[in-house]
Amino acid sequence: MATSLPSLFDLSGQVAIVTGSTKGIGKSIAEELGRAGAKVMISSRKADACEATRAELAAQGLTVMAQPCNVGRKEEVSALVAATMKAWGKVDIMVCNAAVNPYYGPLGGLSDEAFDKVMNSNVKSNLWLANLVIPGMAERGGGSVIMVGSIAGLKANTIIGAYGISKAADHMLVKNLAAEWGPKNVRVNAIAPGLVKTDFAKALWEDDNLRRAREEATPLRRIGEPRDIGGIAVFLASKAAAFMTGQCIVADGGVTIL
Repeated sequence: MATSLPSLFDLSGQVAIVTGSTKGIGKSIAEELGRAGAKVMISSRKADACEATRAELAAQGLTVMAQPCNVGRKEEVSALVAATMKAWGKVDIMVCNAAVNPYYGPLGGLSDEAFDKVMNSNVKSNLWLANLVIPGMAERGGGSVIMVGSIAGLKANTIIGAYGISKAADHMLVKNLAAEWGPKNVRVNAIAPGLVKTDFAKALWEDDNLRRAREEATPLRRIGEPRDIGGIAVFLASKAAAFMTGQCIVADGGVTIL
């Protein structure tokens, strides 16, 4: 009789923080981590959205808490980690998903204020979070940090160039943190989604003609759904990805292979 072994994807006993997790990709990641057994701290800027998502996921039987946090404010980032530590005593999985994109158009029209906001919320905040949680992971023998990047950080774009610059920086931040913390068994990886049907990317898919053109140019002939990304985060957080670090998994329906 075969011995029953735990699943490589089992996250029971693990504690996760997911920023920007009240809708879209972040919510899917939080939900799938919870389904895999992790305790999950939900977070976004608005307290009412946090509570609504917490209640929804708790109703599914998942172990979740919620803490509002604007990742562009260092004191709120620190408070998010502190609240998680107070509740569950550790952070094993850190998913940096929250991001902003206040400007669409050519870089020549990008204001200093908008550029600073993008870089602060999309890059600096991820470094803050990493520096807050990774030392504890190292002390406990390992952990997983996952940053949600974008194919905009891999290919040039004439509409969301500033956002793409920030995501390219995130991809390199992942590599550097992976190199620094690999000896302590802390793994740091990125997910680079293509166009996903979220409120965040609505300007890129709500026009029927633009969406159809994108679908026709995509080998899988569709744009992504949030659930397409959630499972990848579970993989990266789990023992199934125990020998992966410093990598960027592209989930774009095949757009970047053409």
